[in-house]
Amino acid sequence: MVSKDQGIGGLIFLICLIIGIGYTLGLFWLGEPLGESGWALSFWLIAIPVYLAFILILGIGAWIGWTMATTPPPKPIEELEVEEKKEVEEEAKAKEKEKEKEE
Repeated sequence: MVSKDQGIGGLIFLICLIIGIGYTLGLFWLGEPLGESGWALSFWLIAIPVYLAFILILGIGAWIGWTMATTPPPKPIEELEVEEKKEVEEEAKAKEKEKEKEE
């Protein structure tokens, strides 16, 4: 069963992946450089660092989403309290038995 956090993480991962692929396609295959006017070099000097920064940010977002999607949810606090209570009771019973054996 998928928890709410895992679903959100999967959604973040997919969104970052889709935007990154779309941006890459738009920049390198669908967009045209500014042509023969001499602006092409200036365009690429700006576009490449912006592209790398954008992909890095999307990569971090995808990594966070993937981590959230693949990490199992923590146990609810109620379950932890019940387990802790059982352990305390078992320890108390064990101490009582040790005292009875000593007497």
